[in-house]
Amino acid sequence: MHLAEEVSAPPAKRAKQQGGEVASPGSGVNKEVVIQFCDHQDNLLGTQLAVPLSMHREQLEDLVNQLLLEEPTEEDEDEKKVRKEFSLTIDDNRIEITDSLQEAFDASTNPSTERVLHIRFAPLAAFKVRPLTRCSTSLEGHTEAILCVAFSPDGSQLASGSGDMTVRLWCLNTETPLRTLKGHSNWVLCLAWAPHGQLLASAGMDGSLRLWKGASGDAAGIPLKGHTKPVTALAWQPLHLSSVCGDDSEQSRPFPSLMLASASKDSTVRLWNTTTFQCLRVLSGHRDSITQVKWSGEKEGYLYTASRDTTLKVWDCVSGRLVSDLKGHGHWVNSLALSTDYVTRAGPFGERGAQPFASASEMREAARKRYEACIKTSGGEKVLSGSDDSTLILWKHVGAPKGLVQVCRMSGHQKLVNHVAFSPDGRYIASASFDKSIRLWDGRRGVYLSTLRGHVGPVYQLAWSSDSRLLLSASGDSTLKVWHAETRKLKEDLPGHADEVYAVDWSVVGSYAASGSKDRVLKVWRN
Repeated sequence: MHLAEEVSAPPAKRAKQQGGEVASPGSGVNKEVVIQFCDHQDNLLGTQLAVPLSMHREQLEDLVNQLLLEEPTEEDEDEKKVRKEFSLTIDDNRIEITDSLQEAFDASTNPSTERVLHIRFAPLAAFKVRPLTRCSTSLEGHTEAILCVAFSPDGSQLASGSGDMTVRLWCLNTETPLRTLKGHSNWVLCLAWAPHGQLLASAGMDGSLRLWKGASGDAAGIPLKGHTKPVTALAWQPLHLSSVCGDDSEQSRPFPSLMLASASKDSTVRLWNTTTFQCLRVLSGHRDSITQVKWSGEKEGYLYTASRDTTLKVWDCVSGRLVSDLKGHGHWVNSLALSTDYVTRAGPFGERGAQPFASASEMREAARKRYEACIKTSGGEKVLSGSDDSTLILWKHVGAPKGLVQVCRMSGHQKLVNHVAFSPDGRYIASASFDKSIRLWDGRRGVYLSTLRGHVGPVYQLAWSSDSRLLLSASGDSTLKVWHAETRKLKEDLPGHADEVYAVDWSVVGSYAASGSKDRVLKVWRN
C-alpha cells in the first residue's frame, strides 16, 4: 500500500456554526482513518487519503468534487465546476454517511487505521422534491374501487381506472375531471401512458386493450382484441428505441410510433402496432398467468416477463425467440422492476414537466440522452423480481450467451412480496410485503439496508419521488406514508382514505402524487 496523503479539509457548515471547530459525536476527535473513494463500478477516484474521523459529509463531498475536477472526462468544464451532492456509503454499501464518519461507525465498530476504507460515491439529483404533506383535493366520480392510477409523462394529466369499467382523465392544474372514457365491459386493471404522452392504454378483465388520445380523451382507433383471459400488465416500447412515424417536419409535429406489449392470464404476451392496431406477434411459453411485462431499454426488441409459473423469461420480440428462461423463485412471481423503469417511463420529459419538441426525432433524441445519462450513473440495466415465496432476486445482463444471471437472492420478508421498485437513480430497491413492512436494499448489489415499519396492514404499492430521496407507500390500513430513503425514517403520515389504498403514483414533476382506494375516491397529495 502506498503512503496515503494527509488531507485537511475546510470545516463543514455545521462546524462553522459551532465556532470553527469540527465537533465529533464520539471521543475520537483527533483520530485519523485512511479512505479511498470509488464509484459504483469500483473505479478508484484519486489516491488514498488520511482524513480525521470527525470529518463531516459536506467535507467528504467537497473532496469528491475536487478529485473529479482533476479527472479527465468528456464533461463540459463549466459543468465540472458546479458543486454536486453525492451519496456516500462504506463497507460494501452497508453503512451510509449521513453526518460524519464518526457517527456512521457508532452503529458498528470503530475503523482501524491499519486498513483502507472504501467510500463509494454516487451523484444525487441536482433538484430536490419536497415531502408530500397534504391532500389538496379528493376527486369523486368512480362508482367502484379505484384499481390503478397513472400520471402522464409530462405531469399534466392523471388517469384512473376502476372496477366501474371506466377510465377517468383529470386535469392537474385545476384538479377537475376532464373526461370519462367508456368502452370496457369489466374492471380496468392497468393503465400505461406512452412515453411521448400522446396516448394512454388501458386494459383489464374483459381481455381487450383500448387506446385513448391524451389531449382529448377520444378513442385512438379500434379495441385491440386477442387475449382470451384478463390482461394483467402493459408495457410501451421505450421512446429512444422507436421508429419515427409520418412526416418529421416542424409543421406536422408527429410523435414517434411505439409498439405496445400486453400480458395476460392466458399465459401469452401480445405485441401490438399502435398505428395499424394489428397484433404483430404472440409470445407463448409460460405455463400460468403472466403477472408483469417490461420492455428492456438496453436491448432493442427484448422483453422481460414474470409469471405465476415461478419463472422469468426474456424474449426477442423481432424473432419471437425465447432468449432466457430464469428459474429461482419457489412460488408465484408477483412483481417485476427494471432499474431503467423511471427514465423509460418519463421519455423526453424530466422534473420540469411539459416542453415543446419540434419533431418526433427531436423528442426521441431527448429521450435517448436522458436514458444514456441514467445508464452512465447506474451502471447498466438490472432486473428485479418479487415473489410469493417472500424473496426478491436481483438479476443483471452479462451478454451472450448467458443473458441474465442472478446477482443475489434477497430474503427477510415474512410474507409474500407484493411490489418491488428501483429508485429513479438505481441506488435503492424498495419492496412492499403483506407482512406490513417495507424493506430497503442497495440497488446495485442487493445488500439489505433497513426495514421501514409503521403500516398496520399489508403494503400494496410503492412510488419513488423523481429525486430518489423519498418513498411513498400505500397500504390496506387506509393510509399512505412518506419515507426518507437516506435516514430510513418516516417523513409524513398521510391519512384520509376511508378504506384500503390499492394504487399510488408520484408524478415525474415531483410536486404531487395520487392515490386510489377501495373507498372509490381519488386523492391528490401535494407538498
